[in-house]
Amino acid sequence: MNLSVKDLKVDIATKQIVKGISLSVNDNEFIGLIGPNGSGKSTLLKAIYRVLKPSSGSVFLDGKDMKDINPKTIAKNLAVVSQFNNINFDFKVIDIVLMGRSPHKSLLESENKNDYSIATEALKKVGMDHYSNRSFTSLSGGEKQRVILARALAQKPKILILDEPTNHLDIKYQIEILSLVKNLGICVLAALHDLTLASQYCHKLIVLKDGEIVAEGIPKEIVTSEMIKNVYDIDSYIYTNPITNNISIDYYPSNQY
Repeated sequence: MNLSVKDLKVDIATKQIVKGISLSVNDNEFIGLIGPNGSGKSTLLKAIYRVLKPSSGSVFLDGKDMKDINPKTIAKNLAVVSQFNNINFDFKVIDIVLMGRSPHKSLLESENKNDYSIATEALKKVGMDHYSNRSFTSLSGGEKQRVILARALAQKPKILILDEPTNHLDIKYQIEILSLVKNLGICVLAALHDLTLASQYCHKLIVLKDGEIVAEGIPKEIVTSEMIKNVYDIDSYIYTNPITNNISIDYYPSNQY
């Protein structure tokens, strides 16, 4: 399945936050959105999955405008892990993950053995299967984030949208989650904060600044000290990690060196 965005614009109050962005994500492709706070990453994602109404432009699933697709059909194919997941009801972890099966069920249809199997497997993938019967509200922020990702995986989506999925996670789980996401074999579009991790796990990066795309391409081609200085206003040293052969980045204040 393909996700494509054409000339998307989003205005909030009188300010244009997203300024005519176009992009495309294909099967088995992990695309990372990077850029400083306020660059429009989260707003763009919200407009793509229709939480925010775009001022103009279109979003397409396999060439069909999402405005013309039944919401349940969209939910069967597209899953979202947003940056903030406020669930205040005292559900068990397994029940949260089972919510991911709802697009595949009729209105009053109960979960069956297959649904429980899918939900349990999703929890295993994020390392939370031993928390299955715990109260969701008793979990730490990082644990909650992993459960929400498991819920998205239980949807069996063809497209996954993630907004800062490694927020609140320990380093071990940041790496495990991004590795898992990369190997799902589906379309993945994610806003990421850590440039080194984004460069290591994404097939392609799209760099946003002030609501516009200022660079895009494979990490080794576009992640440069010049780009980082232009977009983030910080000096950096970029090198190839001798173990992973991927990009690593160190930052330093220019007035001290």
